[in-house]
Amino acid sequence: QVQLVESGGGFVQTGGSLRLSCAASGGTFTVLQLGWYRQAPGKEREWVAPITSSGSTSYANSLRGRVSISRDNSKNTVSLQLNSLRHDDTAVYHCHTNLKRMHYWGKGTLVTVSS
Repeated sequence: QVQLVESGGGFVQTGGSLRLSCAASGGTFTVLQLGWYRQAPGKEREWVAPITSSGSTSYANSLRGRVSISRDNSKNTVSLQLNSLRHDDTAVYHCHTNLKRMHYWGKGTLVTVSS
């Protein structure tokens, strides 16, 4: 079983930056594909960015150019750098992985961007 714990959310003004982090435990981190999702108030969960075990990445169009995902296999963490934040980036950001057909989610970290 994999446990995911996010951190790094907070309140930021429009145009600001935040770095989110997700600490993973309970699995072999290096083989995991991890990703970030977000859910804004009153909206469905939205895919943000994954990173494969080999480090390949991709990004949602709404965030492309403003977001970067990375992983540190020595620390079992995956990070999400958010830049040029906009009010509509306000959401709870969740870390996700799947292992042996089981999906694992962290509880999320709240990012609030003032308008």
